[in-house]
Amino acid sequence: MQIADLGDVQLHYRIDGDPEGAPVVFANSLGTDLRLWDAMLPLLPGGLKLIRYDKRGHGLSSAPSGPYSMGALVRDAEALLDMLEVRDCVFVGLSIGGMIAQGLAVKRLDLIRAMVLSNTAAKIGTPAMWDDRIAAVRAGGIEALADSIMERWFSKAFRATPDLSAWHNMLTRQPAEGYVGCSAAISGTDFYTPTSGLRLPTLGIAGSEDGSTPPDLVRETIDLIPGSQFRLIRKAGHLPCVEQPEEYAAILTQFLRDAGHV
Repeated sequence: MQIADLGDVQLHYRIDGDPEGAPVVFANSLGTDLRLWDAMLPLLPGGLKLIRYDKRGHGLSSAPSGPYSMGALVRDAEALLDMLEVRDCVFVGLSIGGMIAQGLAVKRLDLIRAMVLSNTAAKIGTPAMWDDRIAAVRAGGIEALADSIMERWFSKAFRATPDLSAWHNMLTRQPAEGYVGCSAAISGTDFYTPTSGLRLPTLGIAGSEDGSTPPDLVRETIDLIPGSQFRLIRKAGHLPCVEQPEEYAAILTQFLRDAGHV
C-alpha cells in the first residue's frame, strides 16, 4: 500500500508490472476504486509499468471536504505523476477518469503521449441531473442510488450474477463526501472546446449497454480529436473492463502497439 502526500490530499496508488517499463496510468470511475482494473491488467503484455490510483474521495485516498472541481482532480493526477517522475505515459481514463485524462492532456502534454477515453465524454449529464443526484446522496447516502447505478453500470446478464454484489458493496462503501465532491466536478465540466484542440493518439472505448455514457456520446467526444479511433465492446455496460476484460485488454494492447508503447 503506497500513499502519496500531495499536501491537501493523500492519494493511494499502486504500481504493478515492470518498474522500468513504459508507463500506463489508469484513472477509474465515479464510485469505484483502483480494483476496477483487477481483472484486465494481468491480460496486458509484459514490459509495462502499470500505475493505478484512487482519486480524491475514493478508495483509500483521503476525502477532503467538497465540492471538488475538475481542476483539482487534474492537479491531483499531475502532482502524482510528477512525484513518480512519469513522462510520456499512456493515460487510460474511464468515466470521470476520462475527463481527468482530457484535462491533463490539455494542461500537461509532456505527461501524456497517448490516451484512452473509456466510457466517458467531454460533458456528462446536466447540472440539474447532478444536483438531483447530490441531493439524493445527501438525504439517503449512496445506498439510495445504488440499484439504479448498478443498472447503468452493468448489462442485464452481469446483474444476474453473484459478482454484482461486490460492485454494489464497493460503490456504497465509498465516502459519501467523495462521491458528492466528484459529482460536483463532473457537473461543472464541459471540455468540448479544449478537447477539440488536442492532437495526440486517442482511443475511445464504449460499452453497447452503457446507461451512463452511451456509445454515441463517447463517439461524439472521440470525433473531436483528429485521427482518433473508436471501439465498441458488446455485452458490456459502463465498466467493460469488468464485464469483458479479455476484449478490453486486447483492444488496449493493440492501441499500445499502434502507439509504439509496447
